[in-house]
Amino acid sequence: MKRTGGIVLIVVVAVAIAYAWLRPRQKNYPDAYIGERSAIVWNSLAAVRQPVATLHFGDKVGVVDRRSDQVRVQLAGGQMGWLDARVLMDAALWERSAKLLEATRKMPVQATGRTKVATNVRVEAGRTAPRLFQFGRDVPVTVFGRASAEWAPEEGTSREASGEETKTKHEDWFLIRGRAPVGAGNRNDSADGAQAGSTEAAAETVEVAGWVVARFIEFDLPDAVKDYTSSSGMRVLAWFELNKVPEEPRSAAEKPQYLVAGVRGEKDYGCDFNMLRVYTWGAARHRYETAYVESGLCGYLPVRVGRSSSGDPEFRFQSERDDAREERVYRMRQTSVRRVREANEPPNRKRK
Repeated sequence: MKRTGGIVLIVVVAVAIAYAWLRPRQKNYPDAYIGERSAIVWNSLAAVRQPVATLHFGDKVGVVDRRSDQVRVQLAGGQMGWLDARVLMDAALWERSAKLLEATRKMPVQATGRTKVATNVRVEAGRTAPRLFQFGRDVPVTVFGRASAEWAPEEGTSREASGEETKTKHEDWFLIRGRAPVGAGNRNDSADGAQAGSTEAAAETVEVAGWVVARFIEFDLPDAVKDYTSSSGMRVLAWFELNKVPEEPRSAAEKPQYLVAGVRGEKDYGCDFNMLRVYTWGAARHRYETAYVESGLCGYLPVRVGRSSSGDPEFRFQSERDDAREERVYRMRQTSVRRVREANEPPNRKRK
């Protein structure tokens, strides 16, 4: 009898071990974040299904299962449901986006503008970099930096079809920060700059920082800057208000005076800008005048604007010269702009 009981016990233990070993195990998936303006969580994968919840950009979910391009998630309140995997951003990418957003808060503003078209925001400069968000058309943005990335035309383009050689090109990108509505519209898989996307108003907005194709941003240039730079053939990359002066002698009304950094002529992709211009207000003639022009530079953003110890407008930036970086400092007194040189610096070094 005892022997029979022992055999039964052994069989029970063996079955339990086999079940524990062979039973399907739940995979441990990391948490993820919603990477779109809105996403619907469904109760099943069936053709007839019901919505469980609508999530917005940045909402955190726990991933518990995955089937092809669909994932089962657990919401903060404990509900379970299914999402399209493409709307999710993994934790590592979300952390990078958060750090990028925080970094721009400490950077000096270089320009302001608006998106011309629906524009993809990426974690790095380049069309193959992970996408963080898509701004709609006419979204206000602040510009903090510029970079260059290689870009090759996609296969099947008219150039390729005609048998012409497709060469890799360089493309300018801006580091920007902007705020857009969430909760309106759906995912848009169009390429960077596609003419798509809803800009309907929403009760909530989200702030996102990242890299966008520079030509998809239109600067909010003051009229004076826009007119003068256009006539000089200069493409603006950054602009700043240096100070304000009376619009007329003994007038309380004031006019701003501007510094502009940009590119004219052939683009050197090793530099951010090659020209500076300063526009001052002439109260006697009641118009803006070009007070300072410098070309042949190899300057890098950011340009930092401030005041000297005497209260005069001052600006500085890094420049490459003789294969080395140096900081160049300029000071404006009334309508005169001069570079401030270091005591041991030769006054007329020639650039190679």
